[in-house]
Amino acid sequence: MEFSPARQRFYQEIQQPEEQIDLAAAALYIAQENYPDLEVEAYLNALDTMADEVRERLPEEAYPLKIIRTLNQYLFTDLGFKGNTDDYYDPRNSFLNEVIERRTGIPISLSLVYLEVARRIDFPMAGVGLPGHFLIRPTLEEMAIFVDPFHEGEILFEADCRDRLQAIYGEGAKLQPEHLEVISPKALLARLLSNLKIIYLHHRDRIKALGTMDRILLMFPNAAPELRDRGLIYYQQGRLTEARYDLELYLYERPDAADAFEVRQVIEQIERVKDS
Repeated sequence: MEFSPARQRFYQEIQQPEEQIDLAAAALYIAQENYPDLEVEAYLNALDTMADEVRERLPEEAYPLKIIRTLNQYLFTDLGFKGNTDDYYDPRNSFLNEVIERRTGIPISLSLVYLEVARRIDFPMAGVGLPGHFLIRPTLEEMAIFVDPFHEGEILFEADCRDRLQAIYGEGAKLQPEHLEVISPKALLARLLSNLKIIYLHHRDRIKALGTMDRILLMFPNAAPELRDRGLIYYQQGRLTEARYDLELYLYERPDAADAFEVRQVIEQIERVKDS
């Protein structure tokens, strides 16, 4: 399979050990498929400049909460970053270059900006994949707090996270310990791509949706939902050999899936077409 230059750069980045993956660069390589002329270094330099300006604003006694307040003041008050509540599903909200340019985004892309600036000032933070929302948290053991970049860096505690979850999924939703665990760089990138996938499928842009699935599967080759969805799109496109491969691998990974019967029916239809 031949990759575009942007896809090649993305692939090379994710081949590194997790702790060495440059999240900002990888996210910009994702964007570069949509913006072929995007200059990655320019946006990495913009993040460097942000970090330099935050560093100049840090108080002499840089306690963690003071660092967070400084980051919040700089990003959300001085620079005006904000959550895009007017057009949440605009794909530009998921492209890091657009988020930096337009100062607006969705929870995960604003979190990415925050994480990258924090990393550059040596303040350890990581993403938290709360269902339906994305947060970040300091990775210092003594700090059991969460930061919500979509709401201008609001500081949350576990009870607040439970309330957010129930606001999205109803009062019966239970906050599980794994909901508050930090996620890996690859998992963050996969979630970013999943958001784009949903948007593209909503707009019936199957080509771009396939591109998101391909990149998720580069990181997680056995990601069952991506195998199923890619297989079904291949089937719709008449790419029957590829469709059958993905769908059979999906059933291997999820033999008891709720939609296993329907997927087997698609495979049987492929077999009938190929035998006719």
